[in-house]
Amino acid sequence: MLRALLAFLLTCLCAPTALAQTRDVKTLTLDGAGRVADAAQSEARRRGWDVAIAVVDPGGGLIVFRRMDGVQHASVDIAIEKARTSARFRRPSKAMADAVGRGTVGLVGVDGMLMMEGALPVTVDSVVVGAVGISGMTGAQDAEIAAAGIAALQK
Repeated sequence: MLRALLAFLLTCLCAPTALAQTRDVKTLTLDGAGRVADAAQSEARRRGWDVAIAVVDPGGGLIVFRRMDGVQHASVDIAIEKARTSARFRRPSKAMADAVGRGTVGLVGVDGMLMMEGALPVTVDSVVVGAVGISGMTGAQDAEIAAAGIAALQK
């Protein structure tokens, strides 16, 4: 009994220290990510475009993935990597492509970065809570589908 009490007290005393060394990270829920994917898929269907849709958390971890029937096989990996790039760098994936185009060639060697238009970060109160990446059409068209997905969270 005494050992249990001492263990409890030790845990209570250490908790504030451990808590001070952590942070809260806002992220999309499964439902939120699903809502983004549903809206993106609906917009792609409306336009007659077959795409792959990836929604990730702020660290680039996959939450939801959709692959429309007619999309090319390569689009699966491209959509995921676009989304990861956008989430991890907290900006549209196009910004990375533009930076390389302006001569920031060092970015080419960064692991896990895909410098193609078509992914956008999802923000809530100016905090990136995830990203959506689309692949299957042109980069600009993919970005339009991503924007439609994100717009669903505003409703």
